[in-house]
Amino acid sequence: MRGKHERRLILFLRGVGGVALLAFFAAVMPRNWIIETSEFLGFDPFPDSPLTFYLARNLSLLYGFVGAALVVIASDLGRYRPLAGYAAAGTLAFGFLQLIVDAQASLPVWWTLGESLTTIFGGTILWWLNRNASQESASG
Repeated sequence: MRGKHERRLILFLRGVGGVALLAFFAAVMPRNWIIETSEFLGFDPFPDSPLTFYLARNLSLLYGFVGAALVVIASDLGRYRPLAGYAAAGTLAFGFLQLIVDAQASLPVWWTLGESLTTIFGGTILWWLNRNASQESASG
């Protein structure tokens, strides 16, 4: 029988993983959608270069595969629980590194803070849920 913290951890992993799986669609979206989205967000015109589309699409693929990994972890938490801890630590590190990289790239402050702080917040929630679920299973 699963405790409440383990159930919450599973739901969190499935939720974040499911949303991240949507990034697979961005990897195959039409070029003009990528350009229009960039303009809608107020960025400089998206460079019409094979390298920029390669980077955008490959980043989307990476996010999609991270989402798949989170869904797999949630599917058998007893087996993959150590990976949840590594995912939390990696997400926290990624969030802090996003802050640095986004600032170096001169992205707007709203983008830099929005992206990095939500990643750090998500990593913190994942760490907290995993810690509580681990303690719950150890005591129960």
